[in-house]
Amino acid sequence: MKQDVNYKYPSVADLRARAKCKIPKFAFEYLDGGCNDDVNLKKNTDRIRDIELKPKYLVDYTPPSLKTELFGHTYDAPFGISPVGLQGLMWPKSPEILAKAAFEHNIPFVLSTVTTASIEKIAEITEGKAWFQLYHPAEERVTKDILKRAETAECPVLVILADVPSFGYRPRDIRNGLSMPPKMTMTNIMNAAKRPHWSLQTLINGQPSFEILKPYMPKNLNLSELAKFMDATFSGRLNEEKIKKIRDMWKGKLVLKGAESVHDVEKSYQLGLDGVIVSNHGGRQVDVGQATIDALKTIAPLYKGKLTVMMDSGIRGGADVARVMASGADFSFMGRTFMYGVSALGKKGGNHTISMLKQQLTQVMEQMSCAEIPDLQSKLIQKND
Repeated sequence: MKQDVNYKYPSVADLRARAKCKIPKFAFEYLDGGCNDDVNLKKNTDRIRDIELKPKYLVDYTPPSLKTELFGHTYDAPFGISPVGLQGLMWPKSPEILAKAAFEHNIPFVLSTVTTASIEKIAEITEGKAWFQLYHPAEERVTKDILKRAETAECPVLVILADVPSFGYRPRDIRNGLSMPPKMTMTNIMNAAKRPHWSLQTLINGQPSFEILKPYMPKNLNLSELAKFMDATFSGRLNEEKIKKIRDMWKGKLVLKGAESVHDVEKSYQLGLDGVIVSNHGGRQVDVGQATIDALKTIAPLYKGKLTVMMDSGIRGGADVARVMASGADFSFMGRTFMYGVSALGKKGGNHTISMLKQQLTQVMEQMSCAEIPDLQSKLIQKND
């Protein structure tokens, strides 16, 4: 795959700054913000960056490989694209752009139930290699039908959410009318008018909608009716009974996302899940918890060889991926990072961001004299608490 990096934007910070200038304020704040006072949003990245690795230079060394095996498939890098809701709001056709880039670079793309592309469309783009993340429908018939669609689309991995028993309290989204669903207030319309490229692309591609949920929606819902539909359709809190039913229905790999405690990971193991993603929803759900990297450091050593332990939340570049993998993760995922890329650079954003992250991670591995991703763990500097 061609490594197509636009060197005007060589970092995630550059992409974020460009995205802020390209998309309306309400869309950027939905992407960029956390819940409450953004404590966990900031802490996630800060704590990752407290991690230090020690290089060894005078050793026999071969050029590094980023290849990483996950659930029987060898990916070309140890990171993938996290599920993100309402992606088309931030940039039209975002899920399609990112799914295509992920497929071409051979990394996993995870499709959210509440994003703006259908299971069938993403399956077509990725030749059935995309993962699917399930928000929990209140009606079992809807759950069964969505899972049947994901199975027909040959999604290899189903991700179920533990960390959305309720939607996070997000002050910016509340002010902007974006709590769920979006409302085009006069202020939002004025903000959109200041971003003509975004407005033109949205006009060309059409207003984003919940494509996966369309078959279950009454026709011609207005915004207030759609809000009621969403509240009635989803029952976010997971329990053992729900997981057992899903485990029985889903024959592929099953992963719990939002695991932050040994208790929840142990339950996942006992219920026959294949993996967990240590995550706090990118700091969008709860502000009083610990950073995901601290949870990972506790969980990973206990479940090595029992469960596949992955992580997202707070990872903002290739060096962060190295820190997370050195801390015991089997794989890593990023959401905002890729949305900054596509919001900044449109159709080229997915390829640019993946290529940039690969280059950053490769450079770290070269400095550490690591030939393979697992070698990073031997470079971790252990600090006394």
